[in-house]
Amino acid sequence: MVDNVLLSASRTNVHETVALAVERGIGVEVMAFAFPDILDGDWRITLAEYQEILKPLEGTLTLHGPFMDMVSGSPDPRINAVCVQRYSHAIRIAAELGAKQVVFHANFIGSLHNTFYREGWHQRNIIFWKPMAEYAAEHGVTVLLENMWEFDPTILSDLLSAVDNPALRCCFDVGHAHLFSDKQYTFDYWLRTLEPWLSEIHMNNNNGIIDEHHGFDWSRGVLDYQEILPKIRAAHNNLDLVLEMDLVEDMRDSLYYFRIEELA
Repeated sequence: MVDNVLLSASRTNVHETVALAVERGIGVEVMAFAFPDILDGDWRITLAEYQEILKPLEGTLTLHGPFMDMVSGSPDPRINAVCVQRYSHAIRIAAELGAKQVVFHANFIGSLHNTFYREGWHQRNIIFWKPMAEYAAEHGVTVLLENMWEFDPTILSDLLSAVDNPALRCCFDVGHAHLFSDKQYTFDYWLRTLEPWLSEIHMNNNNGIIDEHHGFDWSRGVLDYQEILPKIRAAHNNLDLVLEMDLVEDMRDSLYYFRIEELA
């Protein structure tokens, strides 16, 4: 079976990334609309530019939404209002761009392990994400919650189960789980726990200390994708596999790990 591979297009390399995606017949995840200066600027001009850039793309198109300083389900209603505005805006942009899904970070404060915070976060985020999922569904878009600082995958799975809306699913970031998870929660456990809601996987390599976005074969990388990829395929064979790497050459060099249908 062919892997559904996407390349992460940053603001600085989008032309080069789309060219590689078109060359290999694969997809793209757009990062530009994650940034506040774009969303608060002439975003319609940027949207029109991206619509033109992406015209040759035949693979899957997805969007990474705003993530910096976002705290969904905040106890502060003003902070919550900002998150609603940012996320709603990104959902509308995804719909106009023709992206099938948009990724947001869950942003649980991972250094807080106390029960009081976790229970409050869970209840507030049920209230936050239920209407947001409905809003996304109205626009024909699926929202994916991505693990960032979460130390335990059940933080996400409990929330997704409680909201119980097919328009709210999960993006599993392999690097984040390795860096920020409590050590007793293995990769296999993360994958097994999130699998019922999984739509997308973010993949890159890091040094085990810092959230870096290197290619699979980086000399100081601690993640072995020869071992990881078969487990992902075995768990779920219809996922968007996103190479979230800073350099286009790293994405190109990592493509040999995948089963990609060569263009005629």
